[in-house]
Amino acid sequence: MKKFLNAPETAVDDALAGLAAAHPELAVDRALRVVARASGARPGKVGLVSGGGSGHEPLHTGFVGPGMLDAACAGEIFSSPTPDRILAATRAAAAGAGVVHIVKNYTGDNLNFDMAAELAREEGIEVAKVTVADDVAVEDAGTAGRRGTGAALIVEKTAGARAEEGADLAAVVAVARQAAESSRSYAVALTAGTVPTTGRPSFELPDDLVESGVGIHGEPGRSRAPLRPARDLAAAIADAVLADLPRRNEPVIALVNGLGATPLMELYVVYGHVAEELAHRGIAIARNLVGTYVTSLDTAGVSLTLCRADPALLRLWDAPVRTPALRWG
Repeated sequence: MKKFLNAPETAVDDALAGLAAAHPELAVDRALRVVARASGARPGKVGLVSGGGSGHEPLHTGFVGPGMLDAACAGEIFSSPTPDRILAATRAAAAGAGVVHIVKNYTGDNLNFDMAAELAREEGIEVAKVTVADDVAVEDAGTAGRRGTGAALIVEKTAGARAEEGADLAAVVAVARQAAESSRSYAVALTAGTVPTTGRPSFELPDDLVESGVGIHGEPGRSRAPLRPARDLAAAIADAVLADLPRRNEPVIALVNGLGATPLMELYVVYGHVAEELAHRGIAIARNLVGTYVTSLDTAGVSLTLCRADPALLRLWDAPVRTPALRWG
């Protein structure tokens, strides 16, 4: 294993220290592993909080800032943050109008966010939960059901914009749930990621095979097939997502996302073929995003997320955002 680390045990803390040094607009509590806006919560604004295991950067800590999250908490690599840390993030985001927890659908995340929400309610903070479960590769990931993956970005962006406008808790929750329920994702990998504490790939994959339906915690996929040209892989990924995408007469937001070690050149190759596939099916792409946003350490892979988006959701997607990893407007 070759990585730019001091020691596997300090990787998360060292990364948070670097995030704090690079982005003074963030307040980084390294002891609690909570990242919040340095300006503090805006009075009367609904707060947005998310989090999860480390190793998925820039998700979620890289999405803290105007137009997206108010706070995020980081767990150990591929492990949920503990309830006390989620509670600290909730406190940092609370400004009198309630807080929305955006939670990827994994057993540990659900349990810990639910416990933190109960503790927050005991302190008088109103908390609502929105679950992201967009991965069509599995119906049952342990006991939680479908996994939460790339759609978390779309949920956080659109709900964050609605909260920034001054909407109340119910309206922000409605947008977040609309985005979550309108999104589907699927991922493939050419190599598995290497967890620093183990020093070896999460699964073995021969050079001539592709793993289809991988998760973002190093979970192997639902099938393996010979490596094929990007055009064929893009068609297969699009087929998997479209087979379960809500069949509404709306365009889509398309996210082609790298899983950590995929060059941008290859992501654009995949996006070009995805765009062709959707055009052949009569599906318009209203907005797109191509890059590395929801990762699985150094996995060489790509995921596709499609979200059916009405004009109201597109307006929120277009709204200004200023975070370390996403900024426009």
